[in-house]
Amino acid sequence: AMKDIDWSKVIAYHLDEYIGIPKTHPASFRKYLKERFVDNVPSLAGFFFIEGDAQDIEAERLRLGELISRCTIDVAFVGIGENGHLAFNDPPADFETEDPYLMVELDSDCRKQQLGEGWFKTLEEVPKRAISMSIKQIMKSSVLIVSVPDRRKAKAVKCAVEGEVTNSCPSSILQNHLDCRLFLDTESASLLTKK
Repeated sequence: AMKDIDWSKVIAYHLDEYIGIPKTHPASFRKYLKERFVDNVPSLAGFFFIEGDAQDIEAERLRLGELISRCTIDVAFVGIGENGHLAFNDPPADFETEDPYLMVELDSDCRKQQLGEGWFKTLEEVPKRAISMSIKQIMKSSVLIVSVPDRRKAKAVKCAVEGEVTNSCPSSILQNHLDCRLFLDTESASLLTKK
C-alpha cells in the first residue's frame, strides 16, 4: 500500500503535541511519528512537527499556522478520545476559531486517558497543556480518516456518531463533514444502535 503512494509529493502536518516534553520522551508524538512513519518514508517531501518544547510556544503555534495556511489539506488522520475530544480539542471545544493551531488546556479526563495508555507513570507527569490543530482546520481537510479502537472509547463513538453536534462532544462535529471515514473495531462500535 505505501509503495503505491508517491511520497515525494506529500507534505504532512503534525496534529497535536504536548507542551513541555522533549522529543526524546516516550510520550512525545514527535518521537512516535518520526520512528514509526517519517523515518520509514525517506522520499517524503516534508513533515512539519510541532515543537512542544520550543522556547516560545506562541511563536511555534503561529509558525505552524502560517505554514498550514499556505496549502489545501487532502486528508487528515485523526482519532477520538475517551472524552470525545478531536485531536487535543477537549470539551467544551472551540468550533469557531479560525486559528489553525491552538494552545489548549488538557482536561482531567484527557490526562487520565494518557496515564491509562501507559505513557506516563503518574497523573502529575502528564502535561496540562498542548498545541493542537483546531477543529476548523481539521474540518477543512478534503477527507477525514478517523481510527478509533477499544471499548473504552465506545461511549465517545456513540456521542460522535449518534449524538447531537455539540462542543461538549467535540468529535460530533465530524457529522458535518462531507467525506469522513470512520474505522472502528467491534468494541468501540459496541454502543451504536445503527450497525
